[in-house]
Amino acid sequence: MAHRRSVEILVGLFMAAGFLSLFFLAIMVSDLSRYTGTEGYRITARFENIGGLEIRAPVTMAGVRVGRVEGIAFDRETYQAVVTLQIDRQFDTIPVDSFASIFTAGLLGAQYVGLEPGGSAEVLRDGGRIDQTQSALVLEQIISQFFFSKAEEDSE
Repeated sequence: MAHRRSVEILVGLFMAAGFLSLFFLAIMVSDLSRYTGTEGYRITARFENIGGLEIRAPVTMAGVRVGRVEGIAFDRETYQAVVTLQIDRQFDTIPVDSFASIFTAGLLGAQYVGLEPGGSAEVLRDGGRIDQTQSALVLEQIISQFFFSKAEEDSE
């Protein structure tokens, strides 16, 4: 009887450890551990096409994550996507003339915003705006352009 009770306790502890491990794995995979809420500062960038960019997508500079996409809106006057970026507080020296591009991680991976620093001595502050942007390359558009150019070559 005592042996059976100790086996049940060990199985229970093993199951609890398994569920705890799954919980931490889910937190790490979803990257909720880096979600900073209101910490940092916000800047905006306007793009002609954001492709599949989503809220909470990473913002990187030189391959290092410096923030997240906090919001995506549509400007009805300019017909552009307005992307709000939340930059972590420790990266407070990004020049105002920096360049923002939307990249894809891998061939069919998620999209993210990549920043390239400019040369200005002025730095972006809360509420600042990046004026120089490059929209996302949409794979379907590239493929259709390739096929249309091939069709034109064949018809000539």
